[in-house]
Amino acid sequence: MNQAKTLFSIIVPTYNRPDKLAACLQSFVNLEYPRDKFQVIVVNDSTEISLQSTISPFQNQLNLILLTQPNSGPAIARNTGSFAATGKFLVFTDDDCTVATDWLQTLETRFSKTPDCLIGGRIINALPDNIYSTASQQLIDYLYSYYNAIPERAKYFTSNNFALPADSFQKIGGFGTTFSFAGEDREFCHRWLNSGCGAVYAPEVIVYHAHKMTLHKFWQQQFKYGKGAYLFQQITSKSAENSTLQHPSFYFKLLAYPLAHTPGIKKLLIAALFLLSQAAIAAGLFWEKNNSADK
Repeated sequence: MNQAKTLFSIIVPTYNRPDKLAACLQSFVNLEYPRDKFQVIVVNDSTEISLQSTISPFQNQLNLILLTQPNSGPAIARNTGSFAATGKFLVFTDDDCTVATDWLQTLETRFSKTPDCLIGGRIINALPDNIYSTASQQLIDYLYSYYNAIPERAKYFTSNNFALPADSFQKIGGFGTTFSFAGEDREFCHRWLNSGCGAVYAPEVIVYHAHKMTLHKFWQQQFKYGKGAYLFQQITSKSAENSTLQHPSFYFKLLAYPLAHTPGIKKLLIAALFLLSQAAIAAGLFWEKNNSADK
């Protein structure tokens, strides 16, 4: 391939979810976008799990690279993928996501207007019948509505749907490797904005997130977010805007969000899960704080 034509490098970290990865790769096959303008880099975050049989059906359909590393977490896996990328722009998504057919076209249109910005797209829950998956995505939706209320001055994106210039990503050091479980996207956005770069929310850039959850998995996810929040606070402790607690209005609006955005009795169940999420986040934060103090 003529590397000069590679506009986008799509980077997908993966760990032991071959069926999800296959669906993700199929969505890249379905993209309505020239094949010679993008590459796909899958980073297998395990030396014990082979993905060759999973990716083989796609190697004749995509410009596809498979990298393998010892289990180190998604942040390091994304950095590993970025080192092998030849595209002008890096595009990040996860193995349990599928993308809209116009995903790269909408990104190209955005970058034609703001070529130096971090561009974050919209994430849609692909499992609307799963109450825990729905609650998890609505929590992200609330954060987007809060932090990205002015789309041209966005502040926060999750790393399963954002893109940025490759040279700028390398210049600020990629994802923070302190985060092995959660929180690397929040810290990256903070560091990106503090470097003087801009961020734009582009809701027309869409991925579908199929993260099947149970009550236990929902608690674990939010607990990990709490652990990541503590590490984020330690890294950004000199910044006044990153105190342990948000302004009270943040929590009032958070708890009211599902009541305004969910129909029927389901809104009460999701509101209860929002409350549970805050308890889990607090538990994870204090667990990480105490664990760090013991080291």
